[in-house]
Amino acid sequence: MLAGTLVVLLAAATLPGFARSNPDLQTFFQENIGLSEEQIAAIRNGEPVAKALPPRTPAEVLLFGAVYIHAAPETFFQSARDFDRLRKVPGFLALGIFTNPPQITDLKGFEFDKDDIKALKECQPGNCRIQMPATSIGELHRSVDWSAPDVEEQINHLLQKTALERLRAYQREGNEALGVYNDKRDPTAVPEQFAYLLSYDMALAEHEPDFYHYLLIYPRGKPANYEETFYWARVQFGLKPTLRMIHMVTMRGSPADPIACAIAEKQLYSSHYFQTALDLSICVRDSDDPKRPGFYLIKALGSEQAGLSGAKGAMVRKAAVGRAVSNLQKGLAVVRDTMRDSR
Repeated sequence: MLAGTLVVLLAAATLPGFARSNPDLQTFFQENIGLSEEQIAAIRNGEPVAKALPPRTPAEVLLFGAVYIHAAPETFFQSARDFDRLRKVPGFLALGIFTNPPQITDLKGFEFDKDDIKALKECQPGNCRIQMPATSIGELHRSVDWSAPDVEEQINHLLQKTALERLRAYQREGNEALGVYNDKRDPTAVPEQFAYLLSYDMALAEHEPDFYHYLLIYPRGKPANYEETFYWARVQFGLKPTLRMIHMVTMRGSPADPIACAIAEKQLYSSHYFQTALDLSICVRDSDDPKRPGFYLIKALGSEQAGLSGAKGAMVRKAAVGRAVSNLQKGLAVVRDTMRDSR
């Protein structure tokens, strides 16, 4: 999940005549993304291309991906919001959608596994295998009876209660409610990290200011053509299952807009790995012919991750980034085939 890349994409997408035959697209791919002629030709021929972009810090991971799809962009918009489909994607162990307003019953299944619960017993501020703020660590040790037979139920009830409180606070106050992780020696201020991640390139602010600012100033100033969904997922990532809470923001363009839709998936919480994460997807129209619809799907995934600095971290980073690039390329191929088959 890496975001800063798509920031640049919106700039290119707003250029007049952003289409297969227009040199602006080739210039963008070459100069902004650094693709070769062969890679650009592959994208235009419907082959997915993915690559990692240069990070600014060892913790930052940034990915770019693109593919041309012979289908109407609206099919992607509908598919991206199909959570029943998402539940069937390999790696998703559980998924739940929050109601409006969110309720504790929405979090059924949002639970730590036995290994995480065992690790929590030794959890201290600055030294914890689970990402959480110091206030949550303190409450954990104050309120849980570790000798009780129902210790797992106690911990997961506290987890769900805390997750619900954090979500409601975020819906009231925005990014500032995301707080600070104190599980490592160096605390992570999530609001500042998210703003830094989004600043990878300022083209998003220049060319799609409403979308850019809404991601920063939520819940204020929501445009009329935006929709949002909150969901949680338990996903298999890396060496262990990870709990995540996500804010999905979708923007639909008018039929005359070059951007048919843009989708942002903003991480609100992750129990492991990702300190901050943002996935961005943009569908750029290519054909006005309803008999031969087509669009470019351009994705950027950005994240800040712990454990990627130093000699050992550099080795971990190389393997993790390589795997992420491969997964993004495979994911684009799946989307292409699914969209093509749904025509």
